[in-house]
Amino acid sequence: MAKLEWRPGNMLYPIPAVMVTTRNKAGKDNVFTVAWTGIVCSDPVMVSISVRPSRFSYESIEETGEFVINLTTEELALATDYCGVRSGRDEDKFMKMNLTKEEATHVNVPMIKESPVNIECKVVEKRELGVHHMFLAEVVAVHADDQYMDDKEKFDLAAAKPLVYCHGEYYGMGKYLGKFGYSVKKK
Repeated sequence: MAKLEWRPGNMLYPIPAVMVTTRNKAGKDNVFTVAWTGIVCSDPVMVSISVRPSRFSYESIEETGEFVINLTTEELALATDYCGVRSGRDEDKFMKMNLTKEEATHVNVPMIKESPVNIECKVVEKRELGVHHMFLAEVVAVHADDQYMDDKEKFDLAAAKPLVYCHGEYYGMGKYLGKFGYSVKKK
């Protein structure tokens, strides 16, 4: 088996396809899809999203320093894709995709009720990295839908059926394979 060498690219896959919600200072809400997102630190809890400055919500995030990351599911695949290819400048994507707004508790931004997990974020730094600018943000609250909690009050990822993005395509998550440290756990 031979390896092909490609030009430099972002081949760190799969990654979560999330819908990010924003509200500008004038009170206009928007939802857009972001695939360039990730965990930055566990203490303090921080995440990042990378956004092109031409995106409609970029200005809202810059203005307010707040956003919500809404995890997606297989059931939300159509809305996730739609919100990534249509602009909030032209239409209300919440209404178009029948997404229900819920007010967040620590930021002045709506959450998506249909999302199994909503992560409220406050920007602490912006880095201009090229065509995308990265917003580093502190997580100020997490909301998990109780329908996905198991009998031990643990979030049941399999039941939520999360959506991931891989090289221009969406996929559902695979089956459970093991818990962190299972390779060295004593039997």
